[in-house]
Amino acid sequence: MIKAILVFNNYGKPRLTKFYHHYAEDVQQNIIRETFQLVSKRDDSVVCNFLEGGSLIGGSDYRLIYRHYATLYFVFCVDSSESELGILDLIQVFVETLDKCFENVCELDLIFHVDKVHHILNELVMGGMVLETNANEILLRIEEQNKLEKQEAGLSTAPARAVSAVKNMNIPQQIKDMKLPDLPNIGGLKF
Repeated sequence: MIKAILVFNNYGKPRLTKFYHHYAEDVQQNIIRETFQLVSKRDDSVVCNFLEGGSLIGGSDYRLIYRHYATLYFVFCVDSSESELGILDLIQVFVETLDKCFENVCELDLIFHVDKVHHILNELVMGGMVLETNANEILLRIEEQNKLEKQEAGLSTAPARAVSAVKNMNIPQQIKDMKLPDLPNIGGLKF
């Protein structure tokens, strides 16, 4: 089971954090700091991408599986029931999906489109369990979500368009131009 997913830059600034177990905010910050220290001091060209989890996240029963792409570290903390190679592949699918959605994903995409990034991640993993590993299926779901958002945006502008149409009708002038029929003379009353 996946315990946490962390993405941070080369300076240790978290860009995406998703914990699947409850931790207090200060413990989460310590986990992020400890994980960054463990991962960033490793030489990318010499060592493998697996290491024992830090003391805060569960110790030797947990593994940190990570990939370093340009300025970002993608780290998945998993228990011993998960396959290290399977998680490495999952990280690759996540990054490829982000790359296709944002056309050469960068750190700023994670900052300014955090809702879309979380939506992609939720298509991949939910509740610590892997849901989908096919990038094309995830992209299809993202496109469906985008279509729904566009439809909702169209519906939300409908009241504004109606108000604009009423304003353009020039109702006060239409009232002035209105011809009323002559009223019949009833019982000698004059209007």
